[in-house]
Amino acid sequence: MKLCIDDKTYPIEIERKKTNKNTYIRIKKDMTIQVTTNYFTSDKAITKLIEENTKKIKNMIESQEIKNKNNTGFFYLGKKYDIVYVEYCDISLGEEKVFLNKKFDVDKWYKKQAQIIFKDHLDRIYHRFSRKIPYPELRIRKMTTRWGVCNVKTKTVTLNLELMKRDVKYLDYVIVHELSHLIYANHSSKFWSLVEENMPDYKKYRKEMKEF
Repeated sequence: MKLCIDDKTYPIEIERKKTNKNTYIRIKKDMTIQVTTNYFTSDKAITKLIEENTKKIKNMIESQEIKNKNNTGFFYLGKKYDIVYVEYCDISLGEEKVFLNKKFDVDKWYKKQAQIIFKDHLDRIYHRFSRKIPYPELRIRKMTTRWGVCNVKTKTVTLNLELMKRDVKYLDYVIVHELSHLIYANHSSKFWSLVEENMPDYKKYRKEMKEF
């Protein structure tokens, strides 16, 4: 099954699950249209659903294309570098290029940088935070669906290693977001008011981060 939009053809992948009560459509990184549904949904019903939602799917495709563009290449603190593969060093940042050994563990390097940068930003935001909160333990790991996580019970804030690729304003927003959970362990209106209290432009950053 395929879908043609603006003279481009996109493959459709159907995944049926026993646990699915509804049908969901998403665009994968390789631009495949993935339909997740239950075992009782017929191909005819899926075809009709896709035809009725072609405009939405087109918007989803455009959104995924932007995400792919923003995630292709080498990024460091919001700046994109052209990659030049070399053998004489592990990694070296120039003005516009990064000289990189193919065997080098980039994620390990990112994490080493993050341990310094994330801690520095956490300290700065913590000390100017508008409410009195316990100082959290900082953890860093690579995550696929979240920019940050706050464990209220253990007072632990986990930040996504991928934030090393983005401008530090997004890092600051995520830190403010997670620290706010130490006051409100939900996403209530009071929670968002506290986020805004500490970062007035948070809505702008939150919207921009959807393109990553």
